[in-house]
Amino acid sequence: MTLNFDLSEDEQMLKALAERFVADRYDINRRRFYQAGDNGFSADNWALLAELGLVAAPFDPEDGGAGLDATAIAVLFEALGKGLVVEPLIENVLVAGRLFAATAPAALREQWLEDVVAGRRRIALAEVEFGSRDGKSWVETRVIDDDHLTGEKSVVPAAGGVDGFIVTARRSGAAGDAAGIGLWFVAAGTPGLTARHWRLADGSVVASLSLNGVSAVPLDGGPDALGAKSPLASLARSAEAIGIMQRLLDETLEYLRTRQQFGVALGSFQAIQHRMATQYAVLEQARALVEVAIVSAASTRFASAVDGARAFIAEASLTFGHEMIQFHGGMGVSDELSIGHAHKRLLVLSRWPESPGATLDRVAGIAA
Repeated sequence: MTLNFDLSEDEQMLKALAERFVADRYDINRRRFYQAGDNGFSADNWALLAELGLVAAPFDPEDGGAGLDATAIAVLFEALGKGLVVEPLIENVLVAGRLFAATAPAALREQWLEDVVAGRRRIALAEVEFGSRDGKSWVETRVIDDDHLTGEKSVVPAAGGVDGFIVTARRSGAAGDAAGIGLWFVAAGTPGLTARHWRLADGSVVASLSLNGVSAVPLDGGPDALGAKSPLASLARSAEAIGIMQRLLDETLEYLRTRQQFGVALGSFQAIQHRMATQYAVLEQARALVEVAIVSAASTRFASAVDGARAFIAEASLTFGHEMIQFHGGMGVSDELSIGHAHKRLLVLSRWPESPGATLDRVAGIAA
């Protein structure tokens, strides 16, 4: 059987659209400006992404989206990753938005879904608690009086300025039990809900939530619904990492061709050429693993293939970033160059939502 990895006409258009957005809206100075905002990104850029249809595109057609498949998701987020785009499409759309569309009861869908798909409202997923380790289920937040929640969530990604939260909470069982957990929707500003915002290493805004008898709406589903949406989001994160790695490689190659030492270009030194060749091979391995996941999208092996790609990329990308920084010397970590910005994003991608080792254990079937 021959596999064709050429992009379709629609996929080429999607890639071109993302690249045009990056070309028109991004350089390192503007990126710093966007990220310094209260929510960690540009509201104008988010509105433009919505106008271009990129916010709606990952949603199912019946929900007003384009139902992007695995190939299209990888193409889109690799292009956005190469542009170092800070708008939180993965966390607010692929994770929380699609989960909301799949689990919200009719009345809640009618009130919220159109605005979420159109980009006028954003939702974040609040599932991680202080006892959570490497993606394992740990939920102390409790349901009281049937429709109120009490507890704390330690890390809620892309939480700056969101309009609502999907919260995991349990009706029964101990904190580490897989059973007894449900999903609940809490609108921002609900009495009893307190959010403390802070930033991760890459500058993105996250929140810690405190829920004190907060009124909530039950959603139709639990951890299984969340798990069904996770592989596509994980694929997008790996594709974003590949885009970032490609940018690091391109900019470092240009630097090595132009920067001179002892009267010759740095790139002429054989030791540097060998190190660059090694990292190029790493990038191609990463890309190949994502392609393996893509061709598995219609099979039961998809989640495992995505995990396999993620386990390799999350670990290898950090070494990749370290190498590119080393070639630039001290200015590689300065705020004036994109090298340090890119590596910080790779650092967060490599550790969120779990460590590479935990992902690898799951692939190997030895996860605790």
